[in-house]
Amino acid sequence: MGGSWVSLLPFLIVIPISVLTKQVQPGLFVALLLGSYLKDPTFLGGIRTMLAYMVNNIVKPSNIRIIIFLYTFAGLISIIKLAGGIKGFVHLVSKKVKSKRSAMLLTWISTMFTFSDPDFRIVTIAPIMKALKDRLKMSSQKIGFVIEVTSNPVVGLIPLATAFVGYMVSVIAMALRENGIHDKPYTVYVKSIPFNFFSFVMIALGLFYTFFKKDADIIKTENENPNAEQGEEGLQSCYRAYEKETPIKPWNLLLPLLFVLCATLFLSWWDGRRQATGFFDAFLHSDALGVMLEALFLTLILTLIYFLFQKIPVSKLVTHFVKGGNELMSVIIMLALIWGVSAVAEDLGFSRYITSHVKGWIPHFFVAPVLFLLGGLISYFIGSSWGTWGLLMPLGVTLAHQAGANILLVIGAVFASGTFGAFASPLSDNTVTLCTILDLPVIAYARTKLIPALIAAGITTVLFGIASFFLR
Repeated sequence: MGGSWVSLLPFLIVIPISVLTKQVQPGLFVALLLGSYLKDPTFLGGIRTMLAYMVNNIVKPSNIRIIIFLYTFAGLISIIKLAGGIKGFVHLVSKKVKSKRSAMLLTWISTMFTFSDPDFRIVTIAPIMKALKDRLKMSSQKIGFVIEVTSNPVVGLIPLATAFVGYMVSVIAMALRENGIHDKPYTVYVKSIPFNFFSFVMIALGLFYTFFKKDADIIKTENENPNAEQGEEGLQSCYRAYEKETPIKPWNLLLPLLFVLCATLFLSWWDGRRQATGFFDAFLHSDALGVMLEALFLTLILTLIYFLFQKIPVSKLVTHFVKGGNELMSVIIMLALIWGVSAVAEDLGFSRYITSHVKGWIPHFFVAPVLFLLGGLISYFIGSSWGTWGLLMPLGVTLAHQAGANILLVIGAVFASGTFGAFASPLSDNTVTLCTILDLPVIAYARTKLIPALIAAGITTVLFGIASFFLR
């Protein structure tokens, strides 16, 4: 039996309220409250239901690990700031970065060292780029756009040592199992990567916007300040960049980041080696998010010891760690609300409603394009690639299996649709984190990047349509 149309209401009210208030959290709060009262329409019942959804989703192992990762990594960046790591790195690269183009090139090249997770990349690169932007008179909006183009779209294409791999393989495994398909989930995932057309198109557009589109052509957001201070004084206000009295020690940034990357790669192999038949197969069997947390905590411990040898007071390290973590509390609150809204909508019959109104009437050559458009719409409303993949992957594989469509193409379409929302939606945790760091208004910034995202989505839809005619 299909779910009710009322399951759409929580998602439908998020964007209008967020646009009116110019804040993401109020829209999510009202959506969760509405969904909770639809579940239990009594005076106290709705409140209790809302709290239950928030608490129950926060304490899920995968979710609480994301929260711990965000808080801990933000705290690590804060003590690196205290120790002069970011200040030293800015001074180091400033000798070579003499123009906007070289700064943008640095942003792209840094992807090679920060590809393991979008939030990892954002909280590492954004403070550095903000520290350079005033001297080079760059647009915060363009900096944010380039960082985001090289975050979710890139991470989704890398099959090793990322926080995404484990989850992506797990949703494929669940969908294949439900349809009696016995192919190896990881192999299916790797084969589907070339069909994540949105990521490839968005990266190509990102290169064009980065190096060929003039800053004057990009709409400035309302927080842009044309009279911002330049040079050393202007850098003092940079979010998690550095303060004037901190030392200039680039290795205090480079060593921790290098270690966390190497530790992540090593622990990924170590964690999966017992279930693996070979070296590369070990990465496929590792718990990616758990490994990243282990690598992060190991890095934090060694970094603290390293800084103590530099005679940095323990009290300052503790204070700055907590201060850094607290700066992402708004993101953590937003995540808790997003998880709650997704859960209450699902309990109201969201996926059943979608399935009953889509399944059965789509020809095989429409499955991939329609799923991409549907998933793009859903992911824009919920701002979560993972949520979209979890909702649509079973539906997509079922439709492909029943309609005779190419399963790899459909899986690519589902992943592409979630990537669209994670990039374009103002509800995306990546967007909110980035806007917090760069002091950009979330709704205004999301509006400006929606244009290239829709262009990429249009091209992607055409590509899925063409591919569907040639692949069965």
